[in-house]
Amino acid sequence: MGTIEFFTDPAEFLAVAGDYLAGEPVTANVLATNAEKATRVEQEGPYRWFAVAREGGRVVGAAMRTANFEPYPLYVCPMPESAALELARALHERGEYAGGANGALPAARTVAEETVRLAGGRVSVAMASRLHELGSLVMPSGVPGHARPATYDDLELCRGWLSDFGHAAREQSENEDYAHEHAAVSDDEVRRRIEEFLLLWEVDGEVVSLVGATLPAHGVVRIAPVYTPKEQRGRGFGTAVTAEASRLLGADGTRLCLFTDVDNPVSNHVYAKIGFRPVVDMANHTIVQ
Repeated sequence: MGTIEFFTDPAEFLAVAGDYLAGEPVTANVLATNAEKATRVEQEGPYRWFAVAREGGRVVGAAMRTANFEPYPLYVCPMPESAALELARALHERGEYAGGANGALPAARTVAEETVRLAGGRVSVAMASRLHELGSLVMPSGVPGHARPATYDDLELCRGWLSDFGHAAREQSENEDYAHEHAAVSDDEVRRRIEEFLLLWEVDGEVVSLVGATLPAHGVVRIAPVYTPKEQRGRGFGTAVTAEASRLLGADGTRLCLFTDVDNPVSNHVYAKIGFRPVVDMANHTIVQ
């Protein structure tokens, strides 16, 4: 029988889950980068835990509950069905209701469905996404402009665009429960992103697109967000700035990944053109009472 071990200290979690995260560097990247960030940046929210699933003493999966927006969904990494079932049961036993389960399929769906079996309700898919990894980068041609790193002088523009990106992501979910996420971005958050990695695409002195990236975790960097305001879309700026970011970030052999909305054929096609290939499908599940 498997067991679930919970951690409120992200550093302790990383020490225990290190081998598992290193063995799943792309599919577990979101959890790894969030746990590492939590060791440096104090975060808010009613649930602040990380967990590992063990079978035979070996770590076979990991999850977290750190979202600061309702319904405070879990994030679930790949794990055996038995471990996903045990995670849902462990939460139920400790009286913690999982309002949603996001992450890799089929594990996230299994957690959501077992939660419903135990506590009632129904599972609603808020958004289906796909994780991609860069293979051979293909740089686009014929796009006017050039890339440059964001600076503190760009703080106001970047804060507005990052907030707009957050609002747009919630709207795309087509689920009112996810509209509660606070999409505003603080100046401190923007400064942190500028210091870590934030690249802008500029045409004739006007900034027309933005791309960010996480810090590396087990040799993998996740590109996010990519944002182009509506009036500048359809001209290849987002593709160009993403490709240039990929060239810079991957120059030392770092692996790169990013997410797309499964139901957005444009973004899936664009990223495929520059070399990103599907790795695993994911989904955001809301549990509706």
